[in-house]
Amino acid sequence: MGSFFGLLAAGPAFFLSAWILMLFAGIVSRDVGVHAFGYLSAMVATIGLWLVLAPAIGAIARATKRR
Repeated sequence: MGSFFGLLAAGPAFFLSAWILMLFAGIVSRDVGVHAFGYLSAMVATIGLWLVLAPAIGAIARATKRR
């Protein structure tokens, strides 16, 4: 049952993390040399980051759970 509630919590966390990514991209855009982007682009970037990081986080969580 805990994984069900974890999945429900992932939805709002996704939208919040996309919004935070958009804000930080706007803040550091001049220093880093990238153009500030909108919320939809931040959502696409967040999906990409989640797809890259989720397997690694899952593997680490499984490895530490067995100990």
